[in-house]
Formats: sequence, structure tokens, C-alpha cells
Amino acid sequence: MFEILFRNEDFVAVNKPCGVAVQQESLLPDLAAQLGVARLWLVHRLDKETSGVLLLALNAESASELAQMFTDKAVKKTYLALSDRKPSKKQGWIKGGMEKSRRGSWKLTRAAENFAVTRFQSFGLENSLRLFILEPHTGKTHQLRVAAKSLGSPLLGDSRYGGSPAPRLFLHAWKICLDRHGSTLEISAPLGKEWPSEKIKALTVPVKQLTDGIV
Repeated sequence: MFEILFRNEDFVAVNKPCGVAVQQESLLPDLAAQLGVARLWLVHRLDKETSGVLLLALNAESASELAQMFTDKAVKKTYLALSDRKPSKKQGWIKGGMEKSRRGSWKLTRAAENFAVTRFQSFGLENSLRLFILEPHTGKTHQLRVAAKSLGSPLLGDSRYGGSPAPRLFLHAWKICLDRHGSTLEISAPLGKEWPSEKIKALTVPVKQLTDGIV
């Protein structure tokens, strides 16, 4: 059973668990059965290893509208992540071309092709952990994981990009914010028990958006 975060007549938001692939054939039918609807439409994707907010449309018209909003970058996405390594800088921008590497991995280059842009802040936690608040301004494959690696702080549990071993990849789609039909809607997904939630909550309550002054 999926945790339902939001539902109206056009779409539903669920908290996708880590380890669930959005491409698996049973996902949409199982979730449709849980919701008591005939069909669902997938309008964006999360990596199998990433948990958090996943939007699904309840009708074809809304599916087309929402998918276009994601394409037009009209949906603001904010992620939380953990690393056990200090980054080369504490906040700012990570920009570069995304180029295919070996065995399904990607790397960040100075090229302009397939350009990726990420804004971030980081905060120290206990036990040498560091919290990252990440805002992708593009939607490239493995963008946030590659961005973290480029800072010298591969994400905890990200064996593909050199992260320290952990029970899971500590990357969570925390919030989605969209303006639709004249109103702004923000949907957030709570963290799982494996996260140091209380410490993170204390840090993220005042951090509603990354300030325009970051360079």
C-alpha cells in the first residue's frame, strides 16, 4: 500500500518507497486498485532507488497538462540527500554537461551538450553526516547523484557513484510545488525511519527556498 499525500479530481501524489521501479508493470494497476480507479497515467519519473513524491494523473487531459508542465520546468522540485563526506563548497550551483560513462553511469563535463543545472545547500549533522537540499533546474538522468559526486560528496548508499555503503540510497524527493488553475500547491513527502528526521526537520523548517543571493 502506498502512502497517499494528496488527491483531487485530476491527479494523485504518493510517497514512493525506495526500491520500487516506476516502470514495473504492476505499479500502476496495483496503485489504481488501491485508489479504486480504472487507470492512472505516469507524468514524471523517479529512479528506483529514490523515494518521495510521485505524481500520477487520474485522466488523460490532466496527464497531458502535467507532463507538459514538467517538460516546461514549471514544477519546482526539492530533494533531500545525505553524504558522509564534506563537499568542496557548502552551497551554490552545480552546472555541466551530462555524458554517458561506463556501465550505465554518467559523468559531469564542461561541455554544453545535455546541460544539467542544480542548486544546493548543505548542513552538517551528527556522526559526520551532511544534509543536502537539492533543487534540480533540469531533469537529466542521475543528475543529482552525479552533482553530489562532483562535489566530492557522493551520496550515502550510492555504490554506482562511489558512495559509502548503506542500507539504501539516501536520496528523497521531498517537495513538489506547482502553480495550477490560479493557485499554488506544495506537496511534501515525509522521510522514512532510517533518516535522522528530527535533526533534518530542525534544519529544513526555516529553509523554504534557496535564497537568490547564493552564488
